[in-house]
Amino acid sequence: MPRTSLSVDERWKLIDSISKQVVLRGKYKHTLKDVISDLSVRPMTGIPLALAVLFGFWAFFGAFAGFFTDGFAVPAFDDHFLPAIQRAFPGEGGPLYWIFVGDPGAPSCFEAFGVLTSGLFVAFGVVLPAIVAFYLVLTILEDTGYLPRLAVLVDTVFHKIGLHGFAIVPTILSLGCNVPAVAASRVLETKKQRFMMMSLLAVFIPCGAQIGVMEELLPEYVPAILAFLFFGYFVTGAVLSRLIPGRSPEILIDVPPYRSPIMKNVATKTWARVSGFIKMAVPAVLGGIVVVNLLYLLGVIDWLADALEPIFVVWFGVPAVTVGALVMAFLRKDMAVGMLGGMAAAGLLTTGELITSVVLVSIYFPCLATFIMLWKEGGVRDLLKSLAILTVSFFVFGGLMHGIVALAGV
Repeated sequence: MPRTSLSVDERWKLIDSISKQVVLRGKYKHTLKDVISDLSVRPMTGIPLALAVLFGFWAFFGAFAGFFTDGFAVPAFDDHFLPAIQRAFPGEGGPLYWIFVGDPGAPSCFEAFGVLTSGLFVAFGVVLPAIVAFYLVLTILEDTGYLPRLAVLVDTVFHKIGLHGFAIVPTILSLGCNVPAVAASRVLETKKQRFMMMSLLAVFIPCGAQIGVMEELLPEYVPAILAFLFFGYFVTGAVLSRLIPGRSPEILIDVPPYRSPIMKNVATKTWARVSGFIKMAVPAVLGGIVVVNLLYLLGVIDWLADALEPIFVVWFGVPAVTVGALVMAFLRKDMAVGMLGGMAAAGLLTTGELITSVVLVSIYFPCLATFIMLWKEGGVRDLLKSLAILTVSFFVFGGLMHGIVALAGV
């Protein structure tokens, strides 16, 4: 059969002919949703709206998590569960007692640091309410269609560090959990952007579980800590953008219309995310406490503390006892922050040292699950490059935080 070739004009005529048969044309009416949509992406109105949304997000996160943690979990664990298990568990003072219950004289679960005390309290009393609050609001923002508009709005800012507006999606996801956030970096087009995104998330963005524990320990300082970490995020991103070869293409995104979220869908998605987090995080928290307690009993933590004391005291301005928390941070950063809280409650850390230590935990090695995800997504070479970035950032921004805390006299 002979092949028929159409000229460009003939193709357009054919397209017009087909479209006239299938497309129904009418007068479009500008709705209130359209007005709000336009206002959401224009900098003059979109930035104040974004700040209002993020403030509401943070206010709900803090109020929801605080209500359940301080109102229910703390009294239940500290006043009832902890004294009961300290009396009931056999072999007080023995190795098994220290691993599963912790300090027999501890007045709170934060200070006990046992699998059945600190482990269960942090996992279910502190982290779970924070994660539920985070994923609930995130799901609502997704289902209403606001996140794509936020991506368009922040595109110019992210272009300054070699990324584009899509980077806001893994960044926000990382505030819930770094693992799905690293996977979400696939939405960025180039290898340069994906590597930068994964590295920045692993170093500077604390997960929702960690933020939840920080809210419990240092509620008045959490905004300043997060501001410092985001400062490091953008400064390091700007440096990497100039050092790493590759291109940074423009954003191309489909912005859906605003829609009212369906509560059943919101509940289903929130539960799927929360249950997935519980399955991954709770075993890691409990297993991490076992490992750290064993290292304490074997004297490994004390040996590391003695070896690293000059660096920690001089450069970071924190006592060497924080070494144990950094070991724990490789397994679970939320539990590491909880461990620091126990040290502060026992009088081993001042408020300034606690702030610096929390920042050190944040920019220290990513937790084991994130570490594995970086390996899976980028391979060994990119993982080693990310660890080099992490090491430099750890000393630069850890030392900078020490200086800021010293100048502030905290």
